[in-house]
Amino acid sequence: MTSPQLITARDNPLLKELRKLIQDGSAYRKLGRCWIEGDHLARAALLRGLRPAVAVLAESAWAALGGEFGAVARKTVLLPDALFDGISGLESPARLGLVLDLPAAAAVQPGNAAVVLDRVQDAGNVGSILRSAAAFGFRQVIALKGTAALWSPKVLRAGMGAHFALHLVEGVEADALEGLGLPLLVTSSHQGELLHRARLPWPCAWVLGHEGQGVGSELMGRAALSVRIAQPGGEESLNVAAAAAICLHASAAAR
Repeated sequence: MTSPQLITARDNPLLKELRKLIQDGSAYRKLGRCWIEGDHLARAALLRGLRPAVAVLAESAWAALGGEFGAVARKTVLLPDALFDGISGLESPARLGLVLDLPAAAAVQPGNAAVVLDRVQDAGNVGSILRSAAAFGFRQVIALKGTAALWSPKVLRAGMGAHFALHLVEGVEADALEGLGLPLLVTSSHQGELLHRARLPWPCAWVLGHEGQGVGSELMGRAALSVRIAQPGGEESLNVAAAAAICLHASAAAR
């Protein structure tokens, strides 16, 4: 374990970088790094074999967590509690965070079962969909342009560690899906075959659309299958993250 570096200056370059990552959800694209905060996310990253570039701990957390996280990070930094709380993105600061180096822009993996996000904009929805994808065996998520930034702090928190189990592709146009070589499945609130009666192909790619507009017309036209989810309670539509969980579970159960 490397000896921790104590930082007490608010204008330290590392802290300036952390503020950018926390305050600007797309800053990771320029910096090539992301910030995760809290022991749950941190342990999820370590379980997937990731080695943090930097472990950042409040002084009060060092005794309990320093041995575990300081041993794996390339660099370890200690902050006075008040300084850590000042940069934290959480209402109740966890007093532990990791800086992770992100891989180079990923390409679509042909034949790998996927979830396609078509302009899904709410960070909570995107993170929840990533959790469902990981849980139900879809190891690839492709975010088309207009979708919330996958590695933003809000999506990372909502994903609860799912990011580290997935192959993530983002910022691509719909034409990139041609390289998948898989049937596209789409959902609609008012048309298509009922999901519980449909014969679902495997592997496949589920396309999930914008919260208000749904899947775009171009992708609807490319779909091999359009399904709707039975709603005997009579609601007009489901939240996209809820619909994703139902559809991805249906695919997993049908395999």
